[in-house]
Amino acid sequence: MTTVVFDAPPAVSTAHAWMPSSPCGPGCLDSIDKAGAKRVAARLAGVAGLLLSYPFAHVMTPRGRRERMQRGYARLLLGCLGMRLRIVDNRAAADEHGVADEGGAALVPVRYGVPDRGVLVVTGHIGWTDIVALASVQPLGFVARADMLDWPLIGKLAKLMRVIPIERERLRELPGVVTAVGARLAAGERIGLFPEGTTWCGRAYGTMRPALFQAAVNTGAAVQPVRLRYLDRHGVPCTVPGFVGVDTFASSARRVLRSRGMIAEVVLEPVQQPGSDRRELARRCEAAVRGAERSRHGALDDTVWIEAGHTRVQDPSVTADAPEVRRPRRLPSLRGRRSAAVAR
Repeated sequence: MTTVVFDAPPAVSTAHAWMPSSPCGPGCLDSIDKAGAKRVAARLAGVAGLLLSYPFAHVMTPRGRRERMQRGYARLLLGCLGMRLRIVDNRAAADEHGVADEGGAALVPVRYGVPDRGVLVVTGHIGWTDIVALASVQPLGFVARADMLDWPLIGKLAKLMRVIPIERERLRELPGVVTAVGARLAAGERIGLFPEGTTWCGRAYGTMRPALFQAAVNTGAAVQPVRLRYLDRHGVPCTVPGFVGVDTFASSARRVLRSRGMIAEVVLEPVQQPGSDRRELARRCEAAVRGAERSRHGALDDTVWIEAGHTRVQDPSVTADAPEVRRPRRLPSLRGRRSAAVAR
């Protein structure tokens, strides 16, 4: 197998030079064992029932029991999406790992943090199912794309989860998001963050942007790096849940609901203290989540390795037979450099 490393051409964006983007597209998505029509219909009915009943359950459950109820709902929802949950806790010594599979519980329940102490949970971003998988470990709020609030069913759930909306196209709004995340952390809440700023397929990934890590630096909140993967029934990384390229929520949801045998694996890596430098904190968290793993693009049997940074590459599935094109890097203007200072 030939492995190719190449430089990506500069990002092309109508918003700003630091707009997060990824090369992932239709060529990244795997085929997987498909469930029958009756099972898909049953899953869809289960998802709808859970999402419609959750507001009532939220109101009727005493505050002290809501976390358990919310975790239970998230695990049921993950099951309705055709996924089993596997939790691996790497924060303890090697002989003390807490592991739970298929939604089961370890001897000591695995949690991101203790009550009333804020913690920032950071991981790579693959698709909308990430929120369900992470909430299946312990309920938490999220920083998520603003248009998610308008999605059918999921949008109402996002509002109940008090999602902090972010529009990556508008750099001027970024300081306000940092302030909102910091306030929630200072209040003792758990906040989930996808620092790459966009979705990748799961075999390839981008750089963790440091901007929102400033909220942890400002409040002194601990940061919990999480490695999130989706595996097929053979334990091989699977890209079916990837929300990439030309995907719509409807097409992504159909693909997930039709899949069979997937596992959502949530690996908790050692907690990082914030320190005083958000860039250094972002690098530490990225190293904790990725380790020595290299970002690869395309199918496993025809791997193309990519250098994932602040640039964008064309989806190989569109021009599979075209020769590689290298373009010179272009430096952003001084105006863009000043307006994006907070994002660096």
